[in-house]
Amino acid sequence: MNGGNGVVRVELEALMYQEGVLTPPDRPHCFAYHICIHNDGPEPVTIRGRKWVVRESSGEVIAVEGDGVVGETPTISPGDCFRYSSFHVIHSNRAVAEGSYLGISASGNPLLAEIPAFEMVVPESDPDIGYA
Repeated sequence: MNGGNGVVRVELEALMYQEGVLTPPDRPHCFAYHICIHNDGPEPVTIRGRKWVVRESSGEVIAVEGDGVVGETPTISPGDCFRYSSFHVIHSNRAVAEGSYLGISASGNPLLAEIPAFEMVVPESDPDIGYA
């Protein structure tokens, strides 16, 4: 957790290229990711929103903001973690995703938890295997 309160910590647990997934033609590469939002503080925390910024190697920047996380506004008890899975679809062969979650503690203190940057790199094709 950044911002000096040390309450919420975000961990990328897994990142996987999803070959063969039906994607829009202008964004042919899909990456699934698994996130855990840890509450290391002494009181429950509710995640109310998120913002993702994806910077493609082409120079394109996409920002996605919204309420909650995967359609939920989870309340995370002290010592617990909220896990979820989602995905990004990208145009380039390489992109970096990062962002933040906006939350509020049970006592009403606003929280900002940074999502550590992670790089999505499309695997190169191996002619011996026959897939990208």
